[in-house]
Order: sequence, then C-alpha cells, then structure tokens
Amino acid sequence: MIRFNVIDRDDTAQEIEIPEEINLNLMEVLKAFEYEILATCGGMALCATCHVQVLEGLNQLPEAENQELDMLDTLPNAASDSRLACQIKVNQNLQGITVKIRGDLS
Repeated sequence: MIRFNVIDRDDTAQEIEIPEEINLNLMEVLKAFEYEILATCGGMALCATCHVQVLEGLNQLPEAENQELDMLDTLPNAASDSRLACQIKVNQNLQGITVKIRGDLS
C-alpha cells in the first residue's frame, strides 16, 4: 500500500492509503476520495484546477515537464513546490509525501 498525506483548502489533514498497482494519477485519486477538484481539462495539464503544493517529499517526484511548468507559470499563487496533481502518476514515489490542495474552484 502507498500512504501519503493530503491537506485540504481548510487545512484539514488526512492520510490516504491506496494500492500500489493502481493505474491512476494523483488528481484521480483525490477526486475518488471526494476532494473538491474541478479537473476541468480532464488531466491534460491545461487548466491548473488540480494545483497542489508538495509540502513534503518533492524530491521523491519526477521533475515537472514543460507543459506542466508552462501551466504553473500562469498561476499567481504557484511556488517552487507547486505541481499539477494530474501530472503525478501514482506509484511508490508518493510514499510519505504531503500535498496541500491549492486549485481554484471557480
């Protein structure tokens, strides 16, 4: 099992536990756990409504690719630890990370 922590917009924290063999991205997992994420573009890195801040474990994740970086550059609240949840594949790299949901709901 893969375990990681999610902090919602209201600062509520929850540990998520998912099977290792699941073939989803982080955005899909967050939606499955009923977090409010618009995911307007369906995971294509075109809308940034799944913006998360990686508070712990950023170095465990693969580097963001150009399309993701370009979209993050459009966000006024993006920081060096910002990622798009739709671009983070669920695998052992997520073990122990902490993400805070930052995506827009409008």
